Amino acid sequence: MARGRISRLSVRDIRFPTSLGGHGSDAMHTDPDYSAAYVILETDAEDGLKGYGITFTLGRGTEVVVCAVNALAHHVLNRDVGDIVGDFRGFYRQLTSDGQLRWIGPEKGVVHLATAAVLNAVWDLWAKQEGKPLWKLLVDMDPRRLLSCIDFRYITDVLTEEEAHEILQRGQVGKRERGARETPDVDEHHVSTEEQMLTEGYPAYTTSCAWLGYPDATLQQLCSEALKDGWTRFKVKVGADLQDDIRRCRLIRNMIGPEKTLMMDANQRWDVPEAVEWMARLAEFRPLWIEEPTSPDDILGHAAISKALAPLGIGVATGEQCHNRVIFKQLLQAKALQFLQIDSCRLGSVNENLAVLLMAKKFDVPVCPHAGGVGLCELVQHLIIFDFISVSASLKDSSSKQDQGGVPANLDGPASFEGREKEGQP
Repeated sequence: MARGRISRLSVRDIRFPTSLGGHGSDAMHTDPDYSAAYVILETDAEDGLKGYGITFTLGRGTEVVVCAVNALAHHVLNRDVGDIVGDFRGFYRQLTSDGQLRWIGPEKGVVHLATAAVLNAVWDLWAKQEGKPLWKLLVDMDPRRLLSCIDFRYITDVLTEEEAHEILQRGQVGKRERGARETPDVDEHHVSTEEQMLTEGYPAYTTSCAWLGYPDATLQQLCSEALKDGWTRFKVKVGADLQDDIRRCRLIRNMIGPEKTLMMDANQRWDVPEAVEWMARLAEFRPLWIEEPTSPDDILGHAAISKALAPLGIGVATGEQCHNRVIFKQLLQAKALQFLQIDSCRLGSVNENLAVLLMAKKFDVPVCPHAGGVGLCELVQHLIIFDFISVSASLKDSSSKQDQGGVPANLDGPASFEGREKEGQP
C-alpha cells in the first residue's frame, strides 16, 4: 500500500548528443539531442523506495522544464503518498490548476511537460510500493478507483465517468477469458488478454533505420539489420524534399518487400493542401499512415487531410504533440485521425492518458503510442499493455514505436514489447 511522506524532490537535466550522428532527425527537428528532465521523489518510509519520472525533450529547453518542475515542487513536498493516490484526481487538478502557473499553460507547453514528469514519478513510486509493474497496478485496480485518478473536466460532452465505467466493466468481464489470439500461425484458442501480453508481448515498429538525416548507405544497412532481427513494421521520415522522399521510400519499400507495413511521418512540416498533394505522390509506396502531416493544433486541417487521403487508403496518425485530452477529444469528434498516438510525457502522465485511451475506445480508433525518445518506450509499454488487457482487447492496426537514444526498452521476441512483471516503470 502507498506509504510515507515525500521528503525530497530532485530533478536533473540529462542530454545525449544524438545530433552528432543524425539520430532522431526529421523534417522539422534536424539536429535533436535526445534529452530528459529526470525527477526523483524520496520519502521518509523505511522501505527506501524512490519514484522516478521523466519528460522527453530535444536538448535546449530542458533547463526550462527543470525550472517548471521546481516551481511545482511545493505541491508535492511533505505530502503523504497515501493521501495523493487516495485523491489522485484532486492532486492532478492541484498541479494543473495552480492559480499562477496555469497562466503559462494551462495544461499545455512547458508547465504540462513538468507536470508529466512529476506525476510519472508518483506513479512509479506507487507501483513499486504495491510491488507491481505499472501496467499490472492499473489492470488490477478496481474500475471506480481507476476512474478516480482521471480528471473528466472538459470531456464529459463525449465521455462521462459512467460511460468510462461501462467500458472498464466490459474489460473486467473479458480480460480473463476474452478473445482468440490474433497471431498468425498459432492455433486459435481462447486465452486471457493478460496471458497473451505476458507470452507474446505487444507489437512494435521501428524508425531507427530511416531518420531523415541518414545517408542511403546507413539506411540500407540498418534496414537490413532490422529485417534480420524480425521487424515487420517500418516508419520513414518524410517532408523535406519530395524527390528525395520518393527515392528513399522506394529504396525502403524494395528492401522490406510488399507484405511488410510501411508508415510515413512528416513531423508537422506541411500546410494542408501541400500534405494532400505530397502524399498523393507517395501513395504508390502504400503507406499505412501519414503521421503529423500538419500543425498539431489544426484539428480541422487534419480532418481535411484525412478525408482527402481516405480514397488512397492512407490513414492519418497524430498525437505526440497534442497538448492535452481536449485536443484529442476534438480530433476524435472531427474524425481527423485513424490512428491515435498518446505520449507518456506530453500529456499529464498516466492520469490524462487514461482519459484518452477511454475516449479512443468509445470512438473505436486504434491507439498506436508515440515513443522513441529517452525513456518513452519504457513508459508507454505500460500504458498500451493496460489498454490491450483492460480497454481495447485488440491488436488490429495497433503497434508502438521502438527507437531511442540510451537504453532500449525490453523486447520479447521479434518486434514486440515485453509484458514485464517487475515493479514500477522500467
